[in-house]
Amino acid sequence: MMALQVAGGVLPPLPARGGRGRALFRPPRAVASGAAPAAAKEEDGKVALGGSGVAVTKLGIGAWSWGDTTYWNEFQWDDRKLKAAKGAFDASIDCGITFFDTAEVYGAGVSGAINSESLLGRFIKERQQKEEAEVAIATKFAALPWRFGRGSVISALKASLDRLGVSSVELYQLHWPGIWGNEGYLDGLGDAVEQGLVKAVGVSNYSEKRLRDAYERLKKRGIPLASNQVNYSLIYRNPEENGVKAACDELGITLIAYSPIAQGALTGKYTPDNPPKGPRGRIYTPEFLTKLQPLINRIKEIGGNYGRTPTQVVLNWLVCQGNVVPIPGAKNAEQAREFAGALGWSLAASEVEELRSMAREIKPVIGFPVEKL
Repeated sequence: MMALQVAGGVLPPLPARGGRGRALFRPPRAVASGAAPAAAKEEDGKVALGGSGVAVTKLGIGAWSWGDTTYWNEFQWDDRKLKAAKGAFDASIDCGITFFDTAEVYGAGVSGAINSESLLGRFIKERQQKEEAEVAIATKFAALPWRFGRGSVISALKASLDRLGVSSVELYQLHWPGIWGNEGYLDGLGDAVEQGLVKAVGVSNYSEKRLRDAYERLKKRGIPLASNQVNYSLIYRNPEENGVKAACDELGITLIAYSPIAQGALTGKYTPDNPPKGPRGRIYTPEFLTKLQPLINRIKEIGGNYGRTPTQVVLNWLVCQGNVVPIPGAKNAEQAREFAGALGWSLAASEVEELRSMAREIKPVIGFPVEKL
């Protein structure tokens, strides 16, 4: 997920604190080859992130909302929300979902009460005190204008590792393209792999051209570009339209889909008479939700045939696209358990296309500006 998508403004990271421990999950590292796979390989209920050799669950959990008080949580953070977030983490593990996505700017600085990375690290430590738990962590580097060169990536990564309390993470991503210095950032990703601080590297909010350039630059060092994390859902299909999805499939880069349930708009929870509150209400207006209702009704009908909720249907729709790992944000245990129910079954091909056709004319006015660059 992308914390700066509509929340407004770029926020500095919190200072590093805490210590680093051992990594929780160490799959083998692969290197980039001349022939990229068309899609991620599946094994034991997991998928490989591109050609990296890092395997993650077919669905992950986004931690954008954890600690945030700017976009989520009704602008406040308290013990009740903290317990709910911990419940979301534990329920995810209990359901077999072990891939968690966070970022240094989630809940950082003036945007939140506590950094999302710090919360995730705390939850992992508390769980590990009870039992051995396999967790795959993805976090991100913020391409802030005052950060220069490859060294800035390593410095930021080490601060993230301190907050997470681990010695390495499974996936480190460039959160968005910088105004300048992108080649240096990519070199920093390569350095992070070679220093053993990360097991795979990716990008986020990268256009097709930027994606191909990043792929080629890392490939020269024998390092695969594992992923591109972009906004992708049934009603926001820019990755299909701007060449990003096709390029990911061609190059063997996993597409990680943030906002896969359109920030709740596709769950059926919201109606023209009950729109979401806060910043989301400016996107998913009563007028937009009125246009969305026929699609939501059909999603409910299809879900009824499978004994699944609308949320599970739209997440499964993304999984059916192939080479896509959705990362819906879970704020509590109930949501996490519901997300897990999107796996283990599949929509019919005719249903996948029917929903795509119905959603074709329904598109929220959102997005990240660099998608077109």
